[in-house]
This record gives sequence, structure tokens and C-alpha cells, in this order.
Amino acid sequence: MTYRSIERLVHGKPTSDGDGVKLTRVLTQDLQKRLDPFLMLDSFATDDASDYIGGFPNHPHRGFETVTYMIEGRMRHKDNAGNEGLLRPGSVQWMTAGKGIIHSEMPEQEDGRMEGFQLWLNLPSEEKMCTPKYKDFEPGDIPFHDEESGIRVKVISGDFKGTLGPMQTPKTKTQFYDLWFSDESNGEIEFDMPASTNAFIFVYRGELEAVGHESTQVIPKSTMAIMANDANKIKIRGRAKSKAILISGVPLNEPIAQYGPFVMNTQEQLIQAVNDFRAGLF
Repeated sequence: MTYRSIERLVHGKPTSDGDGVKLTRVLTQDLQKRLDPFLMLDSFATDDASDYIGGFPNHPHRGFETVTYMIEGRMRHKDNAGNEGLLRPGSVQWMTAGKGIIHSEMPEQEDGRMEGFQLWLNLPSEEKMCTPKYKDFEPGDIPFHDEESGIRVKVISGDFKGTLGPMQTPKTKTQFYDLWFSDESNGEIEFDMPASTNAFIFVYRGELEAVGHESTQVIPKSTMAIMANDANKIKIRGRAKSKAILISGVPLNEPIAQYGPFVMNTQEQLIQAVNDFRAGLF
């Protein structure tokens, strides 16, 4: 039995977005082709309210989906389609921008910790101009698969050993797992991840090891491991109390044309997106 090895470790780039919200951009634009169908991953984690209090006032999106996963803190979503929802610890917001949506994400706290992730997932060309959709998933909506070792796998999207996440993406077959290692002891877990999929792991508590077919490599905290496409399984060892997200998907293998919050396939489509937004057509 062989397991996928680590191709590269990525530490991310400190940046800010929205109204000065401080975050780390882990999956940057230069990695989009390598990690197709994923366009961006932001990690935010701070106890300083001044880092997040400005939030993300109204801004547009077209051509992709945003997946926001809260670990700690509270954020309020509102959009111009009339949707509204509260993101709280353990909840997920899955928004399909499609042909265009304008939304805001604003903190509902003035102090305390704010921590979570936002993933940008590309849409296939035939779905880029679909009707926008929005769905909130409360913590109780998202199932866990519990291993005998004490490791828990929170299945946000995809299928782990028959436990289905609340979101399924037929074209990209996105797997989005939150891994919780036992509080009591170190543990080990395997995943079926075909070499044809692109996969990465981000550690946000403790430390993990990826067991490749040639060597075992450490993934430190606050680090993303891009998994090589060299085997059909991933094997992970984690220290007690470690936590990480594991994400994989089938690449679209389509051209990517991006201008800020618009992600299309051609420059002409980008120009049309900007013109439509300025004309108030979102």
C-alpha cells in the first residue's frame, strides 16, 4: 500500500481584505492551476477585535462559490437576493455566486476570538451564469464520522465511509473534512483520495504527519500541505488535540480568468462581468 506524499508546504501570505480585516491567504492566485478547482483559501484567527471589526461590507461575486467555515466567532451574512444568516462556531455558509450576487459579512461581536476559513471553489463553465444560491448549515446539520481510535471527521462536503456531507458537488466531487484528533492520544487515519484529484491539508491546531510512500513528513501548525498526485490514498498521523482541514476535488481543467471577485473563463467574460456590475445587473 502506498500513500500520497507531500509535494510542497505553504505558509501563506499575511494580507487584509474587506474593511481592513487581517487574514492569511494560504491558497494564492499562483496556485490556482495546481489546485484546480480551488481558487483561494483564507485563514483568519485572532483575539484582537481591531483585526476583524471592520468586516466585509457589500461586495460582488460572479462565477464561483464561497464556502465559509467558522471555528470561533459570529458573522452576519446579508445579500441582495434577500438572504440573511448568522455564522457561529461550527457552522458553514455555502454561497453560489453564479451570474452575480452582492453580499456582506459583518462581525456580530465587539470582542473575543474570531477564527475560521473561507474557500473559493470554481464553477464549471456551464454553471458560471447560474442563478445565485445561498445555504446556511448549522453545526447540527453537519455530520461526524467517528473512528474507533477517537478521531472525528466532520464531513462538510463529500462522503467519508458512507457519512455524507450536507453539500455535494457532482462535477468537482469536493471533499471538505474537518479532522479532530483525540484529546487523549496520538492517532492515525486513512482517506481514499484518487491521484486524479487535487488535495491539500491545512493544520490549525497541533501538528500532523503525512505518511508518503517514501517518507513521513511533518505538517506544522498554520501550514498547508499540497499533496502530490502520486497515489490513491492519504495517510495522516496526528498528535493528541490536533485539528486540520482536508480538502480535495476533481480539476475542471478549464481556463481561469480572474479580476478581483469575478472568476470567468475569458477576458471578454470578465469585461462583461464588470459592465454588468456597474450597470446594476447583479
